[in-house]
Amino acid sequence: MTSTVGIREAKINLSRILRRVRHGAEVVITDRGKPVGRIVPVRASAVDLDELVSDLEARGVLAEKRDGYQVRSPLPLRGGLAQKLLQEDRG
Repeated sequence: MTSTVGIREAKINLSRILRRVRHGAEVVITDRGKPVGRIVPVRASAVDLDELVSDLEARGVLAEKRDGYQVRSPLPLRGGLAQKLLQEDRG
């Protein structure tokens, strides 16, 4: 359940808002009606593997493979540009 609260109300009722968050609610903080932040419950585990994998997939870091996952290879640079940049960097 997500609710919206203005900054002034959030300052006044922070304890009440945090109680709702402890019970699973998400609260969006607004400034003059525009969202500026969100208070969400802390996950029980430090790393949620399914969420981490989904995030990596969404960012294009992981690609699906028949037997699991593989890391995508870097994009090739045309015309020997990678070699040129490497030589420039090495000076």
